[in-house]
Amino acid sequence: MDKSITHATCIESVATGDSVSLAVETHHADGAPTLLFAHGFGQTRGAWSGAVAALAARGCRCISFDARGHGESGRVPGGAYHMQQFVDDLLALARAQPEPPVLVGASMGGLLGLVAAGETQPPPFRALVLVDITPRWETRGVERILAFMQAHPAGFASYAEAAEQIAAHLPHRPGRKSEEQLRPLMRAGSDGRLRWHWDPALLAGDLIAESERYQPRLFAAAARVDVPVLLLSGEHSDVVSHATVAEFRQLAPHSRHVEVAGATHMLAGDANDAFTREIAHFIQSLDDADARPGARIA
Repeated sequence: MDKSITHATCIESVATGDSVSLAVETHHADGAPTLLFAHGFGQTRGAWSGAVAALAARGCRCISFDARGHGESGRVPGGAYHMQQFVDDLLALARAQPEPPVLVGASMGGLLGLVAAGETQPPPFRALVLVDITPRWETRGVERILAFMQAHPAGFASYAEAAEQIAAHLPHRPGRKSEEQLRPLMRAGSDGRLRWHWDPALLAGDLIAESERYQPRLFAAAARVDVPVLLLSGEHSDVVSHATVAEFRQLAPHSRHVEVAGATHMLAGDANDAFTREIAHFIQSLDDADARPGARIA
């Protein structure tokens, strides 16, 4: 990748098949490989800001977006969210690119990518980067995330109060988020209180239970993925374990696994330099004539 390539940023609203708008941010770099970033449940495209900046500087064209019901994207009328909607959104964004992008998917975003890649021909992605997620996950870690999302339904009186809760949820992170950092993650209600950016219907409906029922579909899809796969996991993750990684690698034996030292499930935020370095190395390997499904990626 050519580090001398210049890039510009474009933010647009893209309508989906059922007219829910998605906030999409593109860092352009002409003639560069395209990376499509899909965030985790309860996150926004801002989760990728450090990675996008670093990889765009290396010459990648980076596309990130807020999933429906998250951030600046639209909400489903009546709150009827289903996993297939998210899969369809991801496929639509991938197909809108000049060539199949490399998908970088964290947690929920990675699971959606697995389904899309394993069930679609021709493959919608050039390759997959799964960020701390496998088809079977550790329940305790997921429950911890959901407990954080379900807490404080009445919101917060100030950004400082919200920053305290994030610091308690991520005690390994130094410092606290500033009001400027929190503004994109919160919405002010008619009562003047601040609440997280996601649609509460994401937690109140059937979506979470549906994700559990997706596991057989995820296993089947993982076994059918025939593009290069890089699985990045955090050394201290409570969502991915050595057992779930080993199980995934049996399903996708051509995949490569890298454990990032010092990182938790929030891998990009914990260790962005190591995270982007591994992705850059993986992208470079794809340009090698020997990089093909089943081949060893050095």
